[in-house]
Amino acid sequence: MLPEEILAERLREAGYAPQGVEKATGGVAAVAGLVTLRDGSQFFAKTMLGPDRDIFTVESAGLSELRDTGGAKTPDVLRATPRLLVLEKMQPRPDGEHFWEQLAHMVAALHMSTASDRFGWHRDGWLGRLRQDNAWETDGHLFFAERRILRWLREPPVDAAFDRAERQALERLCAALPELVPPRRPCLTHGDLWQENVVATDDGAPVLIDPAVSYTWPEVDLSMLWCSPHAPAAERFFTVYQEITGLEEGWKERMPLFHLRELLAVIAHGHDDWGAAEAIRNIIRPFRRGGEPGAGCRT
Repeated sequence: MLPEEILAERLREAGYAPQGVEKATGGVAAVAGLVTLRDGSQFFAKTMLGPDRDIFTVESAGLSELRDTGGAKTPDVLRATPRLLVLEKMQPRPDGEHFWEQLAHMVAALHMSTASDRFGWHRDGWLGRLRQDNAWETDGHLFFAERRILRWLREPPVDAAFDRAERQALERLCAALPELVPPRRPCLTHGDLWQENVVATDDGAPVLIDPAVSYTWPEVDLSMLWCSPHAPAAERFFTVYQEITGLEEGWKERMPLFHLRELLAVIAHGHDDWGAAEAIRNIIRPFRRGGEPGAGCRT
């Protein structure tokens, strides 16, 4: 049975009457698609292959947190169970500068209105098919080191990808985080804010989907957009965000450090790593014994 047929079958089990499923592209963890019902109405749905987990109930809670606490626009959740997530239909993302300006205002408002004294969240989350440890912590450098970088070293594909010297370099980088990242209060973050997790309303306003929320440094969100492939017009996002929030000096140089979590997670999922391992080696090169400065995530 094809993945989209499995999704259709699970929708029928939940009481829906799908006439067709147009499989979505871009994601790597879930089977997702635009569903058309027999009455012509449409919505977006996702399921996961394998054993049932709380991925979709956590995702639903994250969407609610972004909307209710942070004021961000997210899709309405129509159903969330361990096997199925059903969301209102959204539109593809436009890529004009006006859209990215709107997104910058939304993300800046999210970050500036949700300052906290603790890093983490009230429940663990997911990044793809793997757990995101959100246990509360008051030390941001310790939180990021242990729960966003070093935790991935326990995953077999990551362990196999790096030798002992490279793992030690990652550990030295983590130990140096207090010198590399200025102290800053945490805020609510989307957690997986690359451009494919931004869609639009019918009138073209930005909408956030597929979060991996936690309270952490706001630059974690920026690093996903900065270091991942994105439309040229997205440069406008960073200009406007910086104007609103007053980003601290050196933020561009810190982007690769925050992106380490995403690069490690890509490897941990066991897919083609899209060059993630080599990118990590470039970032950690200064922390190898006798290492030379490494390259950032882009020039």
